[in-house]
Amino acid sequence: MCDAVLRSSWLLPLLVVMIAVDAPFPVLPSETILMSASTTAFGGWNAGMVAGLFVAALVGSVLGDLVVFWLGRCSHRLLARSTDAECALSAWVRRHMLRRPGVALVGARFVPGGRLVSTAAAGRFGLPLRRFLPWTVASSAAWSTYMLLVGLALGPLTGGNPLLSLLAGGVMALLTAAGFAVVGRVRAARAEPPVAPELVASR
Repeated sequence: MCDAVLRSSWLLPLLVVMIAVDAPFPVLPSETILMSASTTAFGGWNAGMVAGLFVAALVGSVLGDLVVFWLGRCSHRLLARSTDAECALSAWVRRHMLRRPGVALVGARFVPGGRLVSTAAAGRFGLPLRRFLPWTVASSAAWSTYMLLVGLALGPLTGGNPLLSLLAGGVMALLTAAGFAVVGRVRAARAEPPVAPELVASR
């Protein structure tokens, strides 16, 4: 089953759709499948598949970003929902979006939930499409390259075995999410104001 999916001729169109849909609805395992497919491609030294995966990831990412950009421009609820979940990230995006959209769009892309927050904010805050499009292409290219580099690192370990590639992709996705969660908690703890000595004494 894994071999059939990762080697199917429908894999690239499927990835385009999944990565695009994953922008407004970040619940699909698009990253896991992309990592798994790239691991299989690198493990089997399939340069054509590697190039196809990069193009599919780039196209799907840009299409999804454009959808969220449009939704952010038309809907107040989308941005409100995302900012409730990612308050610190949203505040950072708000500070940088109009003055330095490249920093906001590219930087937030590698943070869980950052794609949704940053692209929705770009639409909501009125960033012109002519400024949004080049930066979303750049952020999508950077993300696609990162995903393929993960596959390159894991390829020799799996030897192109589809089942091992799928397992490695899932593990890497979990480790990446866990790493960002730990960093977020550490930063939040450092941002907490110190307790005044007199308050400690009164306890």
